[in-house]
Amino acid sequence: MISLRTRLGAHSCTRTRTSLLFSQHRSQVLSRRFLRLSTSVRQSEEEKPSKLTRRENIYTLPNLLTTSRILACPILGWSIVQGDFSLATGLLAYAGISDLLDGFIARRYKSGTVLGSILDPAADKTLMTTLVVSLTYKGMLPLPLAVIILGRDVLLSISAFYYRWISLPPPKTFTRYWDFSIPSAEVKPTQISKYNTFLQLLLMGTTTISPILPFETVMVLQPLQWIVGGTTIWSGLSYVFSKDAVRILSDQTRKDQP
Repeated sequence: MISLRTRLGAHSCTRTRTSLLFSQHRSQVLSRRFLRLSTSVRQSEEEKPSKLTRRENIYTLPNLLTTSRILACPILGWSIVQGDFSLATGLLAYAGISDLLDGFIARRYKSGTVLGSILDPAADKTLMTTLVVSLTYKGMLPLPLAVIILGRDVLLSISAFYYRWISLPPPKTFTRYWDFSIPSAEVKPTQISKYNTFLQLLLMGTTTISPILPFETVMVLQPLQWIVGGTTIWSGLSYVFSKDAVRILSDQTRKDQP
């Protein structure tokens, strides 16, 4: 009888010890799982802001010079409409010098930004639009040529707004859309577009200063107008068929990630 009780007591102790060991093992497993889960969540929270809040310094001297060119355009248009071609010539000279200067500074000191890649052509288009509208108003530029130039620029502007929206990292909000410190897409002018911009500026500049020149410029301006009309159409089509004109930065970021 005593032996049976002893056996039952030993068996009960063994079961109790086994239960305690199982509980301790289960607690250790749960603790390790919880630790791994906490570490994973913390790492994901640390990585998330870097993906969604990629920013750059947009307050650079090249961007400031480019912005000043844009702000000078209304004064340039007013001077042409009023017939003050001396002031218009001075503003054109400033636009040309500042354009060369901001490009040199951006390359020399590596201060280029994604905003600058958008702002620089936008300044050129603002200047071009101002010259086209004001010169056409004064009867110094043919209306069909003005329609071709402005029509191309309007279509490119609509495309720029579209690419900005589809390339903006989530969440897509109105505030983030206009926050240009968040880069999303980069515009790279095509080669023919660079030539076209030069020819357009040459035509508009020559037309603007022609009233103060001591000789006739009709024989130069008329052929140049036909050339600019052709290169404007060609450059517009080049953006449609070129694969390198617009680069979505979010796609590039995903490719660079291991």
